[in-house]
This record gives sequence, structure tokens and C-alpha cells, in this order.
Amino acid sequence: MSLGIDFNVKESVLCIRLTGELDHHTAEALRNKVNEHLRKNKICHIVLNLGELSFMDSSGLGVVLGRYKEIKQLGGEMIVCAISPSVKRLFDMSGLFKIIRLEQSEQHALETLGVAS
Repeated sequence: MSLGIDFNVKESVLCIRLTGELDHHTAEALRNKVNEHLRKNKICHIVLNLGELSFMDSSGLGVVLGRYKEIKQLGGEMIVCAISPSVKRLFDMSGLFKIIRLEQSEQHALETLGVAS
């Protein structure tokens, strides 16, 4: 299975919805596309919707951590939402939830950032 990537910019927030599998085959493409959006738009925050992501490996965690560091340098925040149980377990084991906030829904994540959908 491949990776589906959907981007939506709402004010200063880049919403990223991933479907399928984020692994060493697809991580580079995601990294490049997110970096392109960060360059093109005035982005302060990222909301990462992983509700339809069925698999993620360490390469995917690396991409997420790298984008987290970039957005943090801009003074922003990354929020993960709607995460599947298997991917949530990977985030828990890696300790990423110590630095990245988890919200139940994309709508709620946007509201906490002060953006109405």
C-alpha cells in the first residue's frame, strides 16, 4: 500500500491528513512535500491527522520529529489528532507524546490553536 497525503492550509495552520502507510519508501516524499508547503505559505503550526494511517515505521517517526523541530523553531506547535491504535502505540513507545500534543479530532486541534474551520 502507498501513502496518501492531503494538505489544507487554514490561516497559519498546515493540516496534513495521511492515509495508508508511512515507511522508508514514502517518508522522503512526505518530507519534501511538507517542506515545500512550509516554504510557500506562512505556516506557524501543523495539525497531523493520522486517523487513516494504517502503518508507520521509524522512518515515519523521523519525518514527524524533523517537522516538529522546524515548526518549533518558528515558535509554533505540532498537534497529532485522530490517531489509529497501532500508530498511537508507536508514538507512545518512542516518547513523542512527551513533546507533541494529542487531540481527539482535527476540529478540536484547530480550535485549540484559535482557528475556526
